[in-house]
Amino acid sequence: MEEDSRRPQEAEQGPRKVARQLSENLASRIALPAPRPKGELSLEEAISRRRSRRQFKDSPLTLEQVSQILWAAQGITNGEGRRAAPSAGALYALDLYVAVGGQGAGGLAEGVYHYDPRSHVLERTLEGDVRPTLARLAMQTFIAEAPLALVITAEYERISQRYGDRAPRYVHMEAGHAAQNVYLQAEALGLGTVVAGSFQDEQVAQALGLPAGHRPLYIMPIGYPASS
Repeated sequence: MEEDSRRPQEAEQGPRKVARQLSENLASRIALPAPRPKGELSLEEAISRRRSRRQFKDSPLTLEQVSQILWAAQGITNGEGRRAAPSAGALYALDLYVAVGGQGAGGLAEGVYHYDPRSHVLERTLEGDVRPTLARLAMQTFIAEAPLALVITAEYERISQRYGDRAPRYVHMEAGHAAQNVYLQAEALGLGTVVAGSFQDEQVAQALGLPAGHRPLYIMPIGYPASS
């Protein structure tokens, strides 16, 4: 699954279109702190410690932590617009949304936020705490107990126009790459997460107010683990 450097402008058309559509109805834009290129935990230590964690403390995250996690999943990592997780043809089919509860992270108001990796900002697209709804639709109560839930979504058309029937495979690979980055970054920050992939797709998309054609793939609650 190699990244294609032949047409970078074309590769960004899909994400730019989505960001532009979302920006038309923004309630707010939150500039995120710059991500740190180096942490205190080595990659090998993060891999060794990685576990799926389903119990979380009632402690808010900082905006710096949210910034770092989003960057690890889909952040820009060089001057050519390449991202932290590989994508077939550098077409980048994924979009990230964050569902935040009361005092969930860095003073963010309750609601759903879309991550714009090009500007490294959060854009609030929906008001209110949807974590309980996501927990019910996934039948996983811990989603509502974490301070926030990261939702990885995909627009398959960004990939299918070039790769046809193989597009779903490539999109799912890309989502897996991004999710593993989140796992490792969470461990490096002293946080925990788990992937939930079994839920009612259409209802989750409706609860998040996703644009047409965007499919939720993963729900990843993130917080301080209640146990090691």
